Amino acid sequence: MKDLFRSDRKRQPARTGAGKPAAADKQDVQAFLAKLAATPKSAGDARLIFALDATASREFTWDIASKQQAEMFQATRDLGGLNVQLCWFRGFGEFHASEWQTDGGQLLELMTEIRCRAGATQIGRLLGHVQAENKVKRVKAVVYVGDAMEESLDRLAHLAGQLGVLRVPLFMFHEGFDSHARRAFEELARLSGGACCQFDAGSASQLRELLKAVAVFAAGGLAALQDFSKRSGQQVKLLERQLR
Repeated sequence: MKDLFRSDRKRQPARTGAGKPAAADKQDVQAFLAKLAATPKSAGDARLIFALDATASREFTWDIASKQQAEMFQATRDLGGLNVQLCWFRGFGEFHASEWQTDGGQLLELMTEIRCRAGATQIGRLLGHVQAENKVKRVKAVVYVGDAMEESLDRLAHLAGQLGVLRVPLFMFHEGFDSHARRAFEELARLSGGACCQFDAGSASQLRELLKAVAVFAAGGLAALQDFSKRSGQQVKLLERQLR
């Protein structure tokens, strides 16, 4: 599971009185995305945090998941327009955050070195880190991939709500079928103004498309995501509807 990188924001789609993009602006959005894809390694202003649960509960699917993440980083890297920071937690209080990167290859190398270690989830610590990074410079979106939630939902909800006020959406990707984690992830996504999607070890192509959608949203906003959604599967359309 893994995702990216300079957007050209000089062209903003004009809008009709009803608040929807004018018909002629569809070409503008397509041209924007084409330019984005043509500049995969240029440094942009948009910043996205990609966070992973690397605790022992994910050990059995980690090798498969790592390959999926690598493929998704490769796919989203081609979009351009984002700076990415990789975060993960594991073990006894281990929490790591990489430097901000515009080179997906460096992030891929880092991700292949990660190994799961027994420990509790640290989603609250992650959300606090996001707030601190946002104070330095705005974070456009947070992608979180995990399968469990072992913390106080009330505390996490408070932190997610603060991110919502700051307009930093959480995109919670739930691996597996833990209903408690699923409900928690949905609530955190809702409070932050983001979205939640579920996947399993066999849905690499689906998750790849979802991460590409998040990259498009972070780099180009909702208008760009809506255009991307028209050419994508049902999960991307569901994600786009959650954001509207």
